[in-house]
Amino acid sequence: MAKDGDKGTGYNFGTFQGVFTPSILTIIGVVMYLRFGWMLGNVGLARALFIVTIGNAITLLTGLSISALATNMRVKGGGAYFIISRTLGPEAGAALGLPLALSQAVAVSFYVAGFAEALVGSQLPVVSGWDPRIVGFATLAILAVVASISADIALKSQYFIMAAIAFSLVSFFLGGTPEGLAPPASAPAPLGFWPVFAVFFPAVTGILSGVGMSGDLKNPAKSIPLGTLAAIVTGYVIYMAVPIALNFMVSDSATLRADTMILQKCARWQLPILFGVWAATLSSAVGSFLCAPRVLKELSRDGILPSFFGKGFGKSDDPVPASIFCFGVAALGIGLGDINVLAPILTLFNLSTYGLLNLCAALGEMLKNPSWRPTFRVKSYLSIAGFAGCFAAMFMISPGWTMVALFCEGVIFWLANRFTPHVGRDDMRTAICAALVRLSMRRLEKKAHSEHNWRPNLLVFTKLPPEARFFEWARAFSGGRSLVTIAATLPKTADKAKLTDTITENLESAAAVRRAAAGAKLEAYVKLLPAAEPWVGMAEIVRTYGFGPLVPNTVLMTLPDAADVGGFAEFLLLLVKCRRNVIVLKYRSDLAGDGQAGNGPIDIWWRGNNLNAGLMLAIAVLLQHGGGTDFPKRRLRLNMIIHRRTLAEAESSMDEFLFDSRVNAEPRVMESGGRPFADVIRENSEDAALSLVGLRKPEPDEAEADYAEYFRALVSSLDGVSPVAFVLAGEEVDFRSLFARARTKKRKAGRYPE
Repeated sequence: MAKDGDKGTGYNFGTFQGVFTPSILTIIGVVMYLRFGWMLGNVGLARALFIVTIGNAITLLTGLSISALATNMRVKGGGAYFIISRTLGPEAGAALGLPLALSQAVAVSFYVAGFAEALVGSQLPVVSGWDPRIVGFATLAILAVVASISADIALKSQYFIMAAIAFSLVSFFLGGTPEGLAPPASAPAPLGFWPVFAVFFPAVTGILSGVGMSGDLKNPAKSIPLGTLAAIVTGYVIYMAVPIALNFMVSDSATLRADTMILQKCARWQLPILFGVWAATLSSAVGSFLCAPRVLKELSRDGILPSFFGKGFGKSDDPVPASIFCFGVAALGIGLGDINVLAPILTLFNLSTYGLLNLCAALGEMLKNPSWRPTFRVKSYLSIAGFAGCFAAMFMISPGWTMVALFCEGVIFWLANRFTPHVGRDDMRTAICAALVRLSMRRLEKKAHSEHNWRPNLLVFTKLPPEARFFEWARAFSGGRSLVTIAATLPKTADKAKLTDTITENLESAAAVRRAAAGAKLEAYVKLLPAAEPWVGMAEIVRTYGFGPLVPNTVLMTLPDAADVGGFAEFLLLLVKCRRNVIVLKYRSDLAGDGQAGNGPIDIWWRGNNLNAGLMLAIAVLLQHGGGTDFPKRRLRLNMIIHRRTLAEAESSMDEFLFDSRVNAEPRVMESGGRPFADVIRENSEDAALSLVGLRKPEPDEAEADYAEYFRALVSSLDGVSPVAFVLAGEEVDFRSLFARARTKKRKAGRYPE
């Protein structure tokens, strides 16, 4: 396959032969010959011209978008598929390119069958007695041989077709009112604007035939805009002139609606009109047969279709295998006979491709990446108008078939994304994601914080080398839907001679963290910071890490070593000052000895600290949401130890809270009997998969050593319980509101059981 700028393959066609000819001959089709009189008879001249103008406007906007895209990149083979796949990614290209190629292959059978029926039904000597199906197969075979052997010959044959169409138009414009034309005995009732528009609009599709020859053009950036726009303007002039002339020739609307061959009767010479109808069907067939195999060839070379379709032969790289396949599809269509039920979806695949081309151009203009430098500039609102017009036209033509077409494209997108190799592309998906992130962050910055939308943005501090088991716990705490950043500190060196080695070690450490996270199926960012002291580095990360409103609100870490409890206490005081929530996890690294290996419940323990209670309950709910863990299978137990209240009062308060909070949990109220809090936990959480225990907040003037002693004593008292998550709510969030709903006047809003 030729690289950008190469001219060693393809035909190196110019603008007229490579783009203008296939485009204009696909635009000027049988709709003009057989339906323009019908359109005029249904809606009148003014609205008929309006329909022509709207339809051509949509095509013109698409042509402008294609021109911008074609002058911003070296468009190789595949035309619209190549443009879309290099702009929105190969999956989007496949979703549009494959249906488009297949629909063009099927369309060949329609055009060939239409030519055969028109030829046999012409009442001319000899041919009138032929079998239309045999004529169709013979015509298809000739067309396939010519197109497969040489696109140059096929396109040059279009000159004769163009001459026949031009002669038929001259014959029509030189004509006049037919002699002896009488109103019909009966005529169909007039249709409205949109039904007539739906019939007409396929007449202005067809510019993809020229774009599809992109791989065989000498200069696509020049030929595609010039040839496409010239074909659109030429088609518009002809389409405006025909209804105006016909309106002067025939004034009776009933006659126009009833007689589909009225153009032939008005012409100076009637035989050229027949030639024009035949030429129009053949030209559309040739254009489709040239375009479809080239799209299939590029789909194959991008790894989306089998390699068979990607083989090219000769110096011009003709897609012979793909052409053979298209011949088989078209022959099957002719053999099946009447497949007109599928006709609407062919136009809809063209229209959805048009729409996505407009979207690509609009996104390029709005994002304004440095790489977006088209020499043909189009305002983004014009491309957006083209995008909207294409999809509006799809629903005007057939809402049902539109949904079928979009469903088919969605399925192909999913299959391409799932089963084809993800090859790096210089597409704009990264820029689109960045723009969406920027827009979302701006909105987040302006929006008032809502407790009801709270979820943890986890900053997970890990030791090095990382332990995958800890990352499994981090995935569980995230609920599978939270932002997670894995952070660690690295030794810092002042020796310049060792700086290169240190950088290499840092990169290797980051790679090891990512591998461990991937092994635990944890989607996370990685932040490593060299620091002279670990606690100093961790504090620096807490103070500085984040962007805009996206700042971690919850810190997850493992239990510090006994010798580091003092440093941990200082770090925890910093977290409280920085208003971060804290989860300190104590667990056994070996799975067999960990409580999560069993089928135990999740236990929540609190002693009247409402903020801790709300945070622990929110964490438990996230655990039950899953994230790929087995926590959704766990029961939730809400535990309260009472000292002064009666058992009945506490149970009533707990039941009321669970009802109002909509949490499915088993309430357990127990009396301490003068025993320490830790003793009650040990006795009642032996079977727990996880026990959530609240940490008290440091007092404003509490010394670090005092808080370290409190924490050391708490951990020691729960030495026999594992795993345990010590939780401290430091964020300025009323976690009670997460579990409170509107109550009657007799109930106190947000009340927790004490």
